[in-house]
This record gives sequence, C-alpha cells and structure tokens, in this order.
Amino acid sequence: MRVPKLSLAIAAALALPALAQAQPNDDATDLDDVVVTATRTAISANDALSPVEVITHDDIARSQARSLPDLLRGRAGLSVGNQGGLGKLTTLSLRGSETDHVLVLVDGIRIGSATSGLASFQDLPVALIDRIEIVRGPRSSLYGADAIGGVIQIFTRRDRDAVAPRASVTVGSHGGREASAGIGGRVGRGWFGADAAYQRTDGINACDGSSTLFAGCFTEEPDRDGYRNRSLSLRGGFDATDTLSFEGHVLRAEGENEYDGSFVNYSEIVQQVVGAKGTWRPSENLRLQVSAGRNRDESDNFLGNVPNGYFATNRDSFTVQTDYGVGEGQLLSVGFDWLRDHADSDTAYDKNERDNRAGFVQYQGRFGAQSIEASLRRDDNDQFGGHTTGSIAWGLGFAEHWRLTAGYGTAFKAPTFNELYYPFFGNPALRPEESKTWELGLAYRSERFNARIDGFSTQVDDLIAYDAAIFLPNNIERARVRGAEIGIDTTVADWAVAASASFLDSENRVGFYAGNDLPRRAKRSARVDIDRAFGDFRFGVTAVGSSARYDDVANSRRVGGYGTLDLRAEYALTAAWSLQARVANVFDRDYETISFYNQPGREWFLTLRYAPAR
Repeated sequence: MRVPKLSLAIAAALALPALAQAQPNDDATDLDDVVVTATRTAISANDALSPVEVITHDDIARSQARSLPDLLRGRAGLSVGNQGGLGKLTTLSLRGSETDHVLVLVDGIRIGSATSGLASFQDLPVALIDRIEIVRGPRSSLYGADAIGGVIQIFTRRDRDAVAPRASVTVGSHGGREASAGIGGRVGRGWFGADAAYQRTDGINACDGSSTLFAGCFTEEPDRDGYRNRSLSLRGGFDATDTLSFEGHVLRAEGENEYDGSFVNYSEIVQQVVGAKGTWRPSENLRLQVSAGRNRDESDNFLGNVPNGYFATNRDSFTVQTDYGVGEGQLLSVGFDWLRDHADSDTAYDKNERDNRAGFVQYQGRFGAQSIEASLRRDDNDQFGGHTTGSIAWGLGFAEHWRLTAGYGTAFKAPTFNELYYPFFGNPALRPEESKTWELGLAYRSERFNARIDGFSTQVDDLIAYDAAIFLPNNIERARVRGAEIGIDTTVADWAVAASASFLDSENRVGFYAGNDLPRRAKRSARVDIDRAFGDFRFGVTAVGSSARYDDVANSRRVGGYGTLDLRAEYALTAAWSLQARVANVFDRDYETISFYNQPGREWFLTLRYAPAR
C-alpha cells in the first residue's frame, strides 16, 4: 500500500465537511436508512458499528444498471471480475477476500452453489431487486460459514403502498432488449407483489484464448456469446393480528448462456429462492421470528449439443430468532440456524449431503455516546465438527457529528463439495478456512454531508490449495490482507455526489509464492456517482477506476488498470412515464478484469419506463 496516496485521500475526506456545510441543502441526505443485515435486527445504518452501504430502489433506477455486477462494480471494498460481458461468470471479492468468502442472501435466504462455492451474481435480475445491503467485515459470529469478507443481502420488492402497476422496455447495443412488468401494493391487512422480467443480448466475443498456448478459455472461438434470462418474482404477506404477521416469497430466474470453452461452451441455468417467515411481536421489548427457505442453484452444461456436466444444489434452511429488550437501549438476540446442503450431479460425488446446526447470541447496548456489539456462535457440521466464532465492536460519538469505531472478529469458510468429495480429487479431511480481523473506523455525519474511513487487517489461515505432496487439496496456505476504504455522500451546488475509494495490500504468506500479491486484487479502486435534476430532466455520470492486478498466484500474468466513464440522462414525460438513456464506457476503453476475457466497449441503451410514485 502506498501510504502517501492514502494519507492524501484521508486528508481530503476530512476537509470536505467544511465545503459541504457551505452549500445549500435542497436535497439533504437521508440519514435514517434502516438495515437488518449488520446485526440481524433492524437498526439505522448510521448506528451500525460495521461499515454498511445501502443501495436503494431509487439508486438502482437512477443508475440504469443492466446487471447486478454492473451495479456493484467499483463500490467501497468491492472488486468484480467478469468473464466476457452480460451473463458471464462473475466473481466478487469483498475486502480482498476470496469470492467464496462472501456470504450472499436473497430476502434472508442463503444462496450459492455447494459444489463450487460461488453465488451466481450474473443471473440475479436487477429489474426485480428493490434494495441491497453490503456489510463489510467478518460476520460468521451471526451467520456462520462464508462471511469472512462480509455479507451482501439482496431484497426483492416489498409493496406496502397503494396498489400500482409498473413496466419498462429497453433496447440497446449488441442486440440488447429487455422488458419488465409488475404490480403490487397493500389491500386491507395484506400486501402482494408480482414482477416478471426478460433480458437478452447477442453479446460480444467473451474470450481471446488459445488452445496451443493453453491460455484463457483454452480455445479459439471468435464468435459472439449471447445470453438470455427470464425471471419471475412473487411476494405476499398479511397481518393476522396487530402482533402477528406472515409473509412468503418466490424468485426464479432461468437463463441460457453462451461462452467460449474447450470442454463446455453453453449452459442452461436456474436460480430459485423460496422463503417464508412468521413474526410475533407481543410487546415493544420482545420479538420472535421463525423463517425457512430453499435456494436451488442449477447448471446444465454442454459442448455444442453434447451434454457435458450437470450440477445442482439445494440449500434448505430454517431459523428461529428471539430479540428481547433487556433495558433501555439494550437488545439481546438468541437464535438457532439449521442448514442442509444437497448436491445433485451426473458426477458421482463420494458424499452429496451435509447438515449444519448452529446457535448464536448477540448483545447490543448503547450508553450515552458509547455503543457496543458482541456476538458468539457455535456451528456443528457433519463434515468438520464444531467451530466457534465471535466478534466485538465498540463505538464512541463525539463533537456532535463524529464517531470512532473499533472491532475484532473471527470467521470461517466451510470447504466445498468439490474440495471434499469430487471423485479422485476431493479430500474429506479438509478443515475450514479461518480468519481474524481487526477494524478501526472514523465517521462524520451531518445533514449535508456523510463520510466514513475504515481500516482493517485480516489474517486468513488454513487456506485450501492443491498440495502436490498428496495430489489433493489441503489446508496449506496462509494470507494477510490489509486495507482502507473511504466513502463520501453529499450534495454540492445541487449536485448529488457519492464517491468511494479502496486501498488494498494483499500478500501470500507461505510456500513458494510467499510475498506475492493475491490474484485478482487491485491495490487501488474508486467509484464516483454524480447526479443533478434540472426540472423534469436529470443528468448523471459514473466513473469507475481500478489499478493493475495479477491474474495468477505466481504474479506472472499482469492485468492492466483501467478507467471507464458512463453518462446517463432521464426525462420525465409525465408524473409516471419517463425516458432514460445511457452510454456506457463512453471513451470505448479496451480492458479486462480477468486475463483473456473481454469487456464490452462503448454501449448505448434507451429505456421507456412507467412507474407511478411510490
């Protein structure tokens, strides 16, 4: 990490409040976003002791993002790698962690493949997403396995206002066409919602690989690789009494993905999330919630028309959680989680099912200017036995607008079915990967200006890698990741500005490659969003930049840094109808986020949207 550049960025962030205070504030930042992911309870985002970023429904609509990876790229602590455009395999690193060190939830239900360990970000339709909460830092003491780098929770729509329809249609580059429609709202003591979406692109040439040099996708297929996605979301709930409520939800996305490869080059995918919960709140100080759900992650793979691999995962979950107010400003949460992973494949895994049972407890207390959060969790897994994690965080408010936070947490990652049970490759003796993280943060909050600076240091032990001594995966790696994140949200001369920057120093700590950077981690990245309304017209800019990174553990293959600029405009034809236009990668930059895999050049999109005021 280059400390001088980081020091300058921090100094600039600390100086900006004075500038913001001098500006008129016609559109003050909303300081009361309620989040549930940071503590598994509803709290203000500003009260959370962990770094939290909220992407609201209005943020999503204003961004005109075409996909979830497009929406997330460049945000604080996030690094996105993509294998060739819309719908292609996308990996996401949070605070320099591995992709499978990030826990992903959809409406509270854990998603992802138990065989590969990856969540299919690219297949979750952004048109059906209402809100996203990103929590940076270890959360295994609340959620169990996988939450080393943090947690990303995606929420589908919750229609609680008057019943209203909505619709949109989009056309654009590379044969892009999209459409979505839905309706939802509250009727008496109940509410409902239904949305459907369709997305299609002819794509770009995903990969510039080589079969002779064994590079990239190991083949030469200079064609366009298309993608189609059809999705449906159904939700509903009702208040049985003033203290008892029930709700349920279903999200299903089906896709067809073309790509370049020597073993497979076409996949039919399914992502499905089904869940239900009941909440009983007999008093202001007591809440009991019971929830259950299933995620199905399915991929049927082909080489041309020849089947060449089928993998499906069912993740069934059940949770009971009680929250009890033990005193003014104090909350005690106690819960039980059950999870079953079941793999279904044409590959004969040595074992295709495992259960995990866990109990957790959390205390949150606020005493004047000071706050404290402490949690402890014990997991009992069929494969690796018991594992205990814990975390503690402290906050101190001072000088009216400032708050200092500090924390420590442990986390772990359970081995995947591929690592454990794949024929002739799996090692059932693998242990979980473990981490320890220290955090320190400083935040400034006012009516006109929000800023936060967070530093962290994470040590990850027992990382799983191929062990040539036994010809199997083994717990032989160790890594250290240190970094800092800066986030700013303000309004300057009627321009809404949201900016973030990340600084990362990752290092392999053991073996032949000790001292090398971890692959696919940029040392510096940043994103800036600027928007302004001029009556019925709105204009916006998004700039994303990343420094160079290495694509392999040997640090022999360097992927260059890049910067892109997107422009967007919106015109309100009426109170409900609007016309949106977007030009992505305005300067037609040629760049990669993963070596040999292309990214789209300049693209344009035009959207007609119908959305009555919520």
